[in-house]
Amino acid sequence: MASGESVPSTNFIRNIIEEDNRSGKWGGRVVTRFPPEPNGYLHIGHAKSICLNFGLARDYGGRCHMRFDDTNPVKEEQEYIDSIMEDVHWLGFDWGEHLYYASDYFDQLYRHALQLIKDGKAYVDDQSAEEIRAHRGTLTQPGDNSPYRQRSVEENLDLFQRMHDGEFPDGARVLRAKIDMAHPNLVMRDPTLYRIRKVRHHRTGDKWCIYPMYDFTHCLSDSAERITHSICTLEFEDNRALYDWVLDQLGVYHPQQIEFARLNLEFTVMSKRRLLELVKEGYVQGWDDPRMLTIRGMRRRGYTPEAIRLFCERIGVGKKESWIDMYWLEKAVRDDLNTKAPRVMGVLDPLKVVIENYPDGQVEEFSCPYYPDDPPAMGQRRVPFSREFYIEREDFMEDPPKKFWRLAPGREVRLRWAYYVTCTQVIKDDQGRVTELRCTYDPASKGGGTPDGRKVQGTIHWVSAPHAVPATVRLYDRLFSVPNPGAYKDRDYKEFLNPESLVTLPGAMLEASLAQAQPGQRYQFERKGFFYADPVDCAPGRPVFNRIVTLKDSWAKILEQQKREEARAQREAKKQKKKG
Repeated sequence: MASGESVPSTNFIRNIIEEDNRSGKWGGRVVTRFPPEPNGYLHIGHAKSICLNFGLARDYGGRCHMRFDDTNPVKEEQEYIDSIMEDVHWLGFDWGEHLYYASDYFDQLYRHALQLIKDGKAYVDDQSAEEIRAHRGTLTQPGDNSPYRQRSVEENLDLFQRMHDGEFPDGARVLRAKIDMAHPNLVMRDPTLYRIRKVRHHRTGDKWCIYPMYDFTHCLSDSAERITHSICTLEFEDNRALYDWVLDQLGVYHPQQIEFARLNLEFTVMSKRRLLELVKEGYVQGWDDPRMLTIRGMRRRGYTPEAIRLFCERIGVGKKESWIDMYWLEKAVRDDLNTKAPRVMGVLDPLKVVIENYPDGQVEEFSCPYYPDDPPAMGQRRVPFSREFYIEREDFMEDPPKKFWRLAPGREVRLRWAYYVTCTQVIKDDQGRVTELRCTYDPASKGGGTPDGRKVQGTIHWVSAPHAVPATVRLYDRLFSVPNPGAYKDRDYKEFLNPESLVTLPGAMLEASLAQAQPGQRYQFERKGFFYADPVDCAPGRPVFNRIVTLKDSWAKILEQQKREEARAQREAKKQKKKG
């Protein structure tokens, strides 16, 4: 197991599997599956399902099938299939020889449909989708039988064959199960099993113009592959009755469907429709935009597969819907990178400093550990130091408040790994903006200490100006500014997009060791966060870094301030109401 990952904890699904193994229910077999629809890119919610299904198979000596639910050629593309397989492999899982498609079973599914018709358990309906929906009924009122429900077996077989042969246009007829239009579970009110779609399929070509529905396909695909535990999210709980009905009516191998709570993560959206909308309308720069919690986006941002697996393990598996704070995903990323990302120095908003008593033209090199807690084992790099260097603009204040321990006029601070310096002069431009600082240094403080033992409270990072590597740094943050952007029914979720979700800094200055940074390398910029050399845009001598995550949770204070402002607004509204 990778560094930082925890031992899998027990959950109700593991308890079911262990009880099945004790009782011999499946002969000791554990066969799960991950069945994505190839109509979009995977996101963090899919990652939870991937980790669960592949993880259970791994831990119980079984296997997990990869099966594409390719029953709707209108929305499916090979691009999505390729990306899904790439994402699952990147997360660290492999299906071996067990790659399947629902389309593998089209002939078999058609025969099953014919059997249901012959048994009087399915019929062809001429009603439109809107008419079927209108006659389905409500939770308190039964539905109405279709006027075509009593067709004979012979007529249904003839019509279904003609549907198969392409005689009717799209939407003209469907095949429905004949169950009970008064059933308390709306899913069981004569659900549709097949519909006409005269669209070329990416695997079967023009062979079919009728395609099976998900609920009919899924259970029979599970049966054909002899799945033991068919694990899905809670929105399919009501569909389990239909899953069982189809398998029982046909008398075929019957897996067990088990539902768990899907992942609801704050500060994002995970609806495929909304993700597609964000991409198509240009709110993000594609499916791999690092602000998107698609697996491609997280990979582009610099998340590791180990961090995502760690997050999925920590949040666990339950039966009750709940919301997970983004803090837990970011914490998993920090915990994973803390032992993997070497420490370096980068100044993102540079302010120039000149040491007036440092010899002009002199250059020193300091040996700085990549991992300060364990320098001998993890290596070091040589960092040049000179008379002129850059510090973060936020590390200087002309009139600092209390508890500001960084640089200010007349104040002494420690330069990380180097010297003590004292600010003696502030230089400004015509608009009053600080453009340069003049300082003196204490030669006796080399390495961060002095013979007289005096201490300073502030330590800041720096980059030697003549040796600095110019870079573009992208500061990525949460895509939305509120925890649940979809919760406001009277407002468009896009109104809550965070305007600070991407801040590009084209003038960052990095230490010399990063001149040859390779795409895909991760670092911790001291005091600034974890960063990733962009795999697309970064090149040696032209570094582009994405901020993966900050070093600390910076949103706790923001949310607390939001709560205070909302409470203040509510109090003011009450006052105005009383006055009115």
